[in-house]
Amino acid sequence: MLSILAAGSIFFPGLFLLSKRFLKHGPGLRWSEKDAVIVSSRLVSSIQAIMASSAGYIIACSCKDIIEDQHWLTSSYILFAVPYFIYDIYAMFLCYWYKLQVKDHEEDSEAKPMRSAISGYLRREFLMVLHHVVMVTVCFPVSVYKQQHTLLHKVNGALMLVTFFICRVLLFPYLYYAYGRYASIPFYMVPLSVPWQYNAGAALLMAPQVYWFSLICRGAFRLFTRASRHKAANSSKDPKTSLQPPANGYSPRETDSH
Repeated sequence: MLSILAAGSIFFPGLFLLSKRFLKHGPGLRWSEKDAVIVSSRLVSSIQAIMASSAGYIIACSCKDIIEDQHWLTSSYILFAVPYFIYDIYAMFLCYWYKLQVKDHEEDSEAKPMRSAISGYLRREFLMVLHHVVMVTVCFPVSVYKQQHTLLHKVNGALMLVTFFICRVLLFPYLYYAYGRYASIPFYMVPLSVPWQYNAGAALLMAPQVYWFSLICRGAFRLFTRASRHKAANSSKDPKTSLQPPANGYSPRETDSH
């Protein structure tokens, strides 16, 4: 565990520093500090996104049951990526700080003090910072320490289900509703009032969201029904009928499948 965390702690900040140094001092480059910081932070974020997507693809292709099965890469990459979320909070602030300095220079105003810059950064990027903090303080412990049977895991799963439905599934009907209000037309007339390419694009984007939401609902149903069976088994006096799941939340057949 510690070796994977250490690797991530070296990889992401190290890649950022190497990229920034190359852009500033590379032959024929000589970029400014501001440009080097912004481009380097985006480079690291892009590489992390590619690595995370690749890990998810490998896990999805390797597991027969994407809800129940486990893959060693799941916990390993989570450990590796934890330092990224901590680093990225600082990298986003650096980008904000340099952009703020340029804005103050263009307006011929005095540079804002660090405390004012931090408060402005937290207000501007509150949701992103909150996302990173939750990933480290909630999602990481739940994923690594196998707390699928605890109340925290169930609450986290319920919140994910609700937020995914609101932010990913209801987003598309809301877009049609908002356009209907803007154009002063009924909601049901919006699909007939916009070009077919827009409807096709919205359908293509919404289809995977609905599919993923169905998988989340399936996993939530299994989690709570398994908890009910576990509770019923514990109330039984016959130890042979106990359906108590193992500590990691998976059946022996599933854990043997990694």
